[in-house]
Amino acid sequence: MIHTFEMHGLKLALDVESGALHLLDSAAYWAVEQLAAGGEPLAVEAELSLQFGAENGAQVIREIAELREKGLLFSAPRALELSFDGVVKALCLHLAHDCNLRCRYCFAGAGYYGGKRGLMSFAVAKKAVDFLLAASKGRKHCEIDFFGGEPLLNFQVLRDTVDYARQQGDALGKLLKFTVTSNALLIPAEVREYLNGEKISIVLSLDGREEVHDRMRKTISGGGSWQQVLENCRTLVSERGGENYYLRGTYTRHNPDFTDDIQAMIDQGFDRISLEPAVLSPKAAEALRHDDLPLLLAEYEKLAAMLWEQEAKGKKVRFFHFELDLDQGPCAKKRAMGCGAGAAYLAVTPEGKLFPCHQFVGEEAFCAGDVFSGVNQQVLERFAAVDHADKEACRLCFARFFCGGGCHAAAWSVNRDLTTPYALGCELHRKRVECGLYLQARRKLFQLEGNTMDLKSGSNGDS
Repeated sequence: MIHTFEMHGLKLALDVESGALHLLDSAAYWAVEQLAAGGEPLAVEAELSLQFGAENGAQVIREIAELREKGLLFSAPRALELSFDGVVKALCLHLAHDCNLRCRYCFAGAGYYGGKRGLMSFAVAKKAVDFLLAASKGRKHCEIDFFGGEPLLNFQVLRDTVDYARQQGDALGKLLKFTVTSNALLIPAEVREYLNGEKISIVLSLDGREEVHDRMRKTISGGGSWQQVLENCRTLVSERGGENYYLRGTYTRHNPDFTDDIQAMIDQGFDRISLEPAVLSPKAAEALRHDDLPLLLAEYEKLAAMLWEQEAKGKKVRFFHFELDLDQGPCAKKRAMGCGAGAAYLAVTPEGKLFPCHQFVGEEAFCAGDVFSGVNQQVLERFAAVDHADKEACRLCFARFFCGGGCHAAAWSVNRDLTTPYALGCELHRKRVECGLYLQARRKLFQLEGNTMDLKSGSNGDS
């Protein structure tokens, strides 16, 4: 399968199965499009000769044939072994089902997921660590994400859990990575010093411009939180040398000009940024709609242009959804199975219940056991079998190896069906993939000072 597209003056072709990206001139772009649409090679070559000259046409066809022979263009479908091996590699510990903000788009319903407010005890956290170390089997690297609500409301249990997990992991020869997702409203010096000293990754919530952030991310009293959150983010990131963090925002239909929000974060000194579309009930005033798509897709292209302008001037900004690795990226199995929710990744509530991921917490039909008695395999089997190969909408999608079939929780929230992806989210992600590929091409061209080439294999050529 071949996907061709143009963006900001570049003509690009992605060979979906191999992952090779090609920068094309006009003749090659026309030929690849015609062949991808089922054109007969001799007829395509003849028309090429008429439009671009016999010598040029013959060269294009020859180069296409060479790339096909190398498996970099019109490559055969890859064979994937997608069975789940039963290894859990990561847990999301809900340290707090409570929050000190009242965000209008919060999927967790003010932090307590439709249940009751509460904090995870250290006893439950220890059992969760024991569960992960056992369920990870022979895997050396494991991950624990601290989540909420606001997990820093339960800071002492976070510290105790990290200490316990490292002790137990060391005894078993395992290495654990820790991440905290925080709204950054309250991060006193003691907390900052600990997180930085222990080299714990952190995701901080900031939506960009003050008016955009404060529209959605309210304090309990109803006031804005932007000023305090911004100051805490700047302090924490500065104290860790600008490393090991992401600023994560959310956009709604109130700010379709979200490039300005990312620019606002860059202007404040941040260079690792994620901005997610809110997934809400269609009845919500903030919910994105299909008639918003033309504006949103154009905005992503505008964002890609702005980020390249920054990078060309020597200031690279990592925008999470544009950061594609064509050479070293995740294995084909991971690309096909996505985030691993309900298989390699599980969420743990303050009471110790297991769910497929943090966004399924509160959906009792998806409770997959608990850390005391173990896993309900019948629930998890629903997820272990769901990858993009099982989804009709994914089979002809060029981006399927970059998303693994999309977010299971979004599919369930919108369609009540794990096998039917969230269509609007798919449209947005396809554009993000194109923008990421565009930036890869720009970087390679910058390195090569304008020479065209096959961007993955490194082979020079006019096509």
